[in-house]
Amino acid sequence: MEILAVAALVVALLALLTGLAALRRTRPGGRWGGRSGGVSGDDLDAVPADLQGLRQEVSALRVEVSDALRHLAVVRYDAFGDMGGHLSWSVALLDDAGSGIVLTSIHGRSEARTYAKSISGWTSEAVLSPEEREAVSSAKPG
Repeated sequence: MEILAVAALVVALLALLTGLAALRRTRPGGRWGGRSGGVSGDDLDAVPADLQGLRQEVSALRVEVSDALRHLAVVRYDAFGDMGGHLSWSVALLDDAGSGIVLTSIHGRSEARTYAKSISGWTSEAVLSPEEREAVSSAKPG
């Protein structure tokens, strides 16, 4: 879902840039508002209606994508000292506000256990393992 929202945002931005470039080529001097560089009321009337619609769509997509689980990180490790291969893992899937989940799979010789813990504001009410904390920290932008 979030991939579609990001793809739609990219397509809308490309369409907006293409429309602006075409409009710029049709204006005298290739500038908005002639010599002053400002935008007058007449210039706004010259903006095609579909360009204004694209602006609204881009704005709506920006709001929608903020709820998408776009910040993710995976930490692979050996949960037990006698096993190799980094078969255990923790993955953080978070939105822009740091809300989402951390999934962990612990692999042993005869079984694997999977855990899910909710995250809100980049923290969890549940106790996080060091690997889960690392996944959340790595997923946090900046």
